[in-house]
Amino acid sequence: MFPTSVAGSLPKPSWLAEPNKLWAPWRQEGADLVAAKADATLLAVKEQEDAGIDIVTDGEQARQHFVHGFLERVEGIDFAHKIEMGIRADRYKAMVPQVIGELRLKGRVHEMEARTARAHTKRKLKFTLPGPMTIIDTIADRHYGDKVKMAMAFASLLNQEARALEADGVDVVQFDEPAFNVYTGEVKDWGIDALHRAAEGLKCKTAVHICYGYGIKANTDWKETLGGEWRQYEEIFPPIARSKIDQVSLECMHSRVPMSLMKLLDGKDVLVGAIDVASDKIETPEEVAALLAGATKYVAPEKIVACTNCGMAPMRRDIAYAKLRALAQGAELARKKNG
Repeated sequence: MFPTSVAGSLPKPSWLAEPNKLWAPWRQEGADLVAAKADATLLAVKEQEDAGIDIVTDGEQARQHFVHGFLERVEGIDFAHKIEMGIRADRYKAMVPQVIGELRLKGRVHEMEARTARAHTKRKLKFTLPGPMTIIDTIADRHYGDKVKMAMAFASLLNQEARALEADGVDVVQFDEPAFNVYTGEVKDWGIDALHRAAEGLKCKTAVHICYGYGIKANTDWKETLGGEWRQYEEIFPPIARSKIDQVSLECMHSRVPMSLMKLLDGKDVLVGAIDVASDKIETPEEVAALLAGATKYVAPEKIVACTNCGMAPMRRDIAYAKLRALAQGAELARKKNG
């Protein structure tokens, strides 16, 4: 009951990348960078184990960004001529590459990280990939002329890598779709279909992570405009509940999401975000346990995974791992109270 996991990313060591920021520049080059990424992946796995996390990830240590870490291994994308584009419905602007031709994988994308993590842990291993809708919201199109067609093309590439990750020994493949909370109507129109294409044929657990974004200023400012209740989940949970995806990861701690909305995910495993990634305040085990207890009013305890709200890449490492320890201790406390 209440196994623990993380949404995906963890802070990188300062010897790998500039700390406390997204899109952090690498501190190494060439073969040294490859070796440093492998070392950081191993370190992330071990630190999760030490914190008491049951379902570990690679911490996305080998990726500069959760989307572009995948795109770098795709043919048909021009990284040399990035353009500025508003993403997440113009919530903030970013310099993004452009799709200029048919999309193909150059080869494996995350083989090193997956195999490194798998070789060094006996715990369940989750691996994250960007979802198709979020990818096309984070790249400019100069080729397809149709965002749904482009999303489906990316979904096919994601499926290739996801199947390979499963063969590497990954237990859970998670697709990160923060864009689902922005383009809620499109989730029903084609977003679920794109997810199904990305997950097609997988026998391991599949998950979709939907949240309100990293704890960066653009996201926290946006949240202040959402009012007293954040009800975006209300529109997208029913089609997700009808989907073939096994698990749903969502934001709960210090959010204004009515927890009763989790009833709309009947039948799914729910990764309940019990750690706030937008605050340096470290949760107490009691706070985590109380939130999990609240979730059991709407989701069966055996269907709940205790998780973080979102990725932790921009956070200080000491704070992030203290939060993971609180997550594990809180989940243990919740188990005892539900025992």
